Amino acid sequence: MEGQLRHDTRISYILRSNLPSSNLTTGSVNATHVFSAFEGCEQMVSGIIFDLAIQCFNVIVGIPANILVIANLINTRKEPSTSDIFLGCLAFMDAYFGFMTIISFLNLYHWRSAMAWMALKFSFGVKDTSGPLFLSCVCLDRFIAVLFPIAFGQLKDIKYRIGLTIVVLLLTFAYASAKTVGGIHNFEKVFTGEVLFAFTWMVVCNVAILWALKRSRGSGKDEMHPMKRKAFKMVLSILIIIVSNYLPPVAMFPFEDHYPRKVFHCYVQPVGFAFVNISSTIQPLTYLFRLEKVPFLPESCVEKLSCKEKDKPPKE
Repeated sequence: MEGQLRHDTRISYILRSNLPSSNLTTGSVNATHVFSAFEGCEQMVSGIIFDLAIQCFNVIVGIPANILVIANLINTRKEPSTSDIFLGCLAFMDAYFGFMTIISFLNLYHWRSAMAWMALKFSFGVKDTSGPLFLSCVCLDRFIAVLFPIAFGQLKDIKYRIGLTIVVLLLTFAYASAKTVGGIHNFEKVFTGEVLFAFTWMVVCNVAILWALKRSRGSGKDEMHPMKRKAFKMVLSILIIIVSNYLPPVAMFPFEDHYPRKVFHCYVQPVGFAFVNISSTIQPLTYLFRLEKVPFLPESCVEKLSCKEKDKPPKE
């Protein structure tokens, strides 16, 4: 196993694989003379370059975007949305993942610390689980609000969402801890099953919401109510994010046994995880584009970046 670790030292494999952490000793990490992100994939580097480019993008754009999301949620805490607690946790986890990417590059080319590798592996476990689960919570919240408004009114108390958040955090930390320890047989299939379930659930919820909103036009009116149109666009944007970020791994990972091992670890795995990773930037940007005012940004800048439609004068 130690020899395998020295051979497969590229960042994506060490952090996302299920190698036991007991093998991440100082001697095994430092045994390689040239510590390269492409070790074992020198002739198949395009997938890893794509993954590294996405991680750099998350650091440059994703971290500030998630900080702005958290700042806006704090500023609007007096008039919170029912999904704010899920969005806040998601933004915090994505910001944490972005900062850990900086640590990963420092450790890859400078520190080469076994403890840092374990911390980074834990952060990837957090990212693998927190994103799909918290997005599923947002979709569940919107699903109940649109299709079961009476039940939604009875479940508006924050305690229900705090309870659900605690459950998600426990599942996230349990998964990340198991990934950090490693050595669990077929553990990678847990992530595949989780993403497949979450993806299916989110798509079903959002399609149902869109269908309900599309049909809920006023009697004798062709135009949708402005508030429902706003909700329609928000849910549609979430659906696009879900499909673009989670469809690639859902489509590729279940067929791992059908790929040559090297092709899977050098191409399929890095590219699939890159689509999951970029959600750390796409999600906060989508949230910020829907705002009328973004903390710390001038209104002129927000107006140029925002996809929100300007208010039109009423027709006479």
